[in-house]
Amino acid sequence: MRLSTITGQLLASTVIFGFSLAKPLSVHDAKVKRGDDSVIAPKVFIIDMFPPEGDVWYGIPEFNLLEQNITVPGLSPLYPDVHCTSDGEICQVVTGEAEINAASSITALTFSPLFNFTCTYFMIAGIAGVNPEVATLGSVTFARYAVQVALQYEFDPREIPANFSTGYIPQGSVVPDEYPQSIYGTEVFEVNDALRQMAIGFASAATLNDSSAAMAYRANYASTAAYTAGTMGPSVVGCDVATSDVYFSGAILSNVFENTTKLFTNGSGVYCTTAQEDTATLEALLRGAVSNLIDFSRIIVMRTASDFDRQYMGEAATFNLFYADQGGFEPAINNIYLAGVKVVEGILDNWETTFAMGVNATNYVGDIFGSLGGTPDFGPGSVFNDDPVILKRSKGKRNMPIRR
Repeated sequence: MRLSTITGQLLASTVIFGFSLAKPLSVHDAKVKRGDDSVIAPKVFIIDMFPPEGDVWYGIPEFNLLEQNITVPGLSPLYPDVHCTSDGEICQVVTGEAEINAASSITALTFSPLFNFTCTYFMIAGIAGVNPEVATLGSVTFARYAVQVALQYEFDPREIPANFSTGYIPQGSVVPDEYPQSIYGTEVFEVNDALRQMAIGFASAATLNDSSAAMAYRANYASTAAYTAGTMGPSVVGCDVATSDVYFSGAILSNVFENTTKLFTNGSGVYCTTAQEDTATLEALLRGAVSNLIDFSRIIVMRTASDFDRQYMGEAATFNLFYADQGGFEPAINNIYLAGVKVVEGILDNWETTFAMGVNATNYVGDIFGSLGGTPDFGPGSVFNDDPVILKRSKGKRNMPIRR
């Protein structure tokens, strides 16, 4: 989640599509309690991070997520319910912002006995900062890689050696451009690229929202040739997402983390959007996959661009973040729905022919450890020697963990 200005926060509760959005209090009007014999098996599960991203799905004509509201122990105290359609085919949760909230909520959700997620497609659907070298305000992006760019040593730049380009040094390394020598396991996640391409195709059918303020602000970037993409109108783009609890901004840090993205992905990642949750969400989902509770190849990471991650030439970085009327917040929120609903409909409309059986991944899928099997195409290679860490289960019952 990223908000470009304080004004953007005030606008968050007034996003308008031309149809009425449900009021937050109505979420609790249809509370249900579920017994052990009533387990929901969603086909699509939408993951949002804060209320404007979540509210955009309420009161829409395609489906009603407020027909079932299920309290799940362990979710955020602010957002304790999962919302589902009456048939349970589509569900949604709001995790709360930043990595700890995301990881805690998705862990609680994944391991909840109220749901069967073994055939569920998860779609992370939130706003983000955007790199004007790759995309622009209002654009809809789909990531193959999520990179935890701030998982590094950090020195104040006033205290770094003269031959260092930055104060960020990968863990266990001693220079900025050395691959991390100390791996925590959450540095990089890779999702199913074949599924990503299908999501891009579905989303490309949407007519995206824009604003006059965003159009005017984009024009400021035209003086820098590298920012040509940032001057264009919103589009659907395949590019990657950086995760950092620290809400960084400015050309210097953005360039640093662009280099980090390339380094951590062995040169194949395209630094494009900046957010605060995705590697945490993916780690929680991966642990569910290790436990045979979800299919990690059924994950889509969609971020829409609310603000530029850096200033244009002649502008102060602080002004870009704190004061500029970038005009991207409302289009980004709107486009979560406008593009996202096409993805949801594409999956449901083609369920029997394509999605029920799963979309075969032709790329590596998983974390930097190779926890789900296969050999990562980034990092030092699998620490499990291509032997997935999967829990064995008996028929329909959860067993004690037995590692292979």
